[in-house]
Amino acid sequence: MFERYAIFYTPIGPLADFGARWLGWDSAKGHAVPHPVVDGVDVALVTATPRKYGLHGTLKAPFRLAEGTDLEQLQRASADFASRHRAFGIGTLELRHDAGFVALRPKTEAKAMQDFAAAVVTAFEPFRAPLRDADIARRRKSQLTDRQDRQMLDWGYPFVFEDFHFHLTLTGALPANDAATVVAALHPHLNPVVPNPFIIDAITLMGQDQTGLFHQIHRYTLTG
Repeated sequence: MFERYAIFYTPIGPLADFGARWLGWDSAKGHAVPHPVVDGVDVALVTATPRKYGLHGTLKAPFRLAEGTDLEQLQRASADFASRHRAFGIGTLELRHDAGFVALRPKTEAKAMQDFAAAVVTAFEPFRAPLRDADIARRRKSQLTDRQDRQMLDWGYPFVFEDFHFHLTLTGALPANDAATVVAALHPHLNPVVPNPFIIDAITLMGQDQTGLFHQIHRYTLTG
């Protein structure tokens, strides 16, 4: 039984394989993976924060199930959502140190991505239990804007709609100098495995176990 659920985008193929090694956690297979040896980078240290999620892009942030809902209903809703949406491209991804951490991000914001993410947030809202007081207090430590604070209360996560920016997280918080070292080290590994253009072709239903690690329950291909 999982404690929380989420809807992520998760890649497949060579990018997923590298992401699992880099982060040290393969969410699809549900096991730890040895980190690669990268000159000048303590990979285990810089990936400690995002490791538990596996390589992913958040669409619907982790949530506890609302009263009266269950995993089977969530699985049916995920399959239905995927059947009503088609795959789409978001252009080229690039390595950047934004918001304090290193991630793969689109070079340009794609309206299709914004619209899709908003659709995920709203479609799965009936499954989300209200935030606990401790969750609200933790989020407010991030100095949210008024709009982000309201979105957190209304939707369970501050960074939705206009504040959503798609990214595949590769490190925790890093100062600029350390981030530059990581970006330089990652380029030769990622350049051959990041698809261009990058296609959003699925949603993945995730479950968080009692140790805090996230597992892929099912990856639903977009067939609409």
